[in-house]
Amino acid sequence: MPHTPEHTEPVPTDHEMTAPANAMPEAESPPADAAVDLAALLQKTEAEAQELRDAFLRARAETENARRQAREEIAKAGKFGIERFAADLLAVKDALELALITESATPQQMRDGVMLTLKQLNAAFEKAHIQAIDPRGQPFDPHRHEAMQMIESDAPAHTVVEVFQRGYLIHDRVLRPAMVIVAKEKTS
Repeated sequence: MPHTPEHTEPVPTDHEMTAPANAMPEAESPPADAAVDLAALLQKTEAEAQELRDAFLRARAETENARRQAREEIAKAGKFGIERFAADLLAVKDALELALITESATPQQMRDGVMLTLKQLNAAFEKAHIQAIDPRGQPFDPHRHEAMQMIESDAPAHTVVEVFQRGYLIHDRVLRPAMVIVAKEKTS
């Protein structure tokens, strides 16, 4: 005798098997609260977006102002950067003019005045980081020296043996190369 269960469960249809367990029936619409929540969320998001846009515009304006101010500062530095050096040179100019209008100065007084004026000029150069290039006895450097002539010498070849005119550096940059005579090997 076959065994029949006392209680049988209904077999689900194909539609019921494919629908997720938490799916809402198609006929129902979302609750009214959800529409209000979405509208509030949209309004809040739009307000935040506006705040971010305002902050961005302020930051961009501040950046542009900083750039403009930096350009002005650079222009002023280029225009007036030499001001301190020029002020130091005024004392030298004054001393030279005074020497020219002094008629009763002895040669020794003139020499002393020139020495003091040269001392003032050297002090101005030192403050401006201008230093002389005196390469006598050093190897020739085409970046710092300008060879005017080559002569046979007892000095090693390509060595500076005489300086026609001193060169000058400003910091480590050549302001004016030294004009020099360079040794070459003796020919027999």
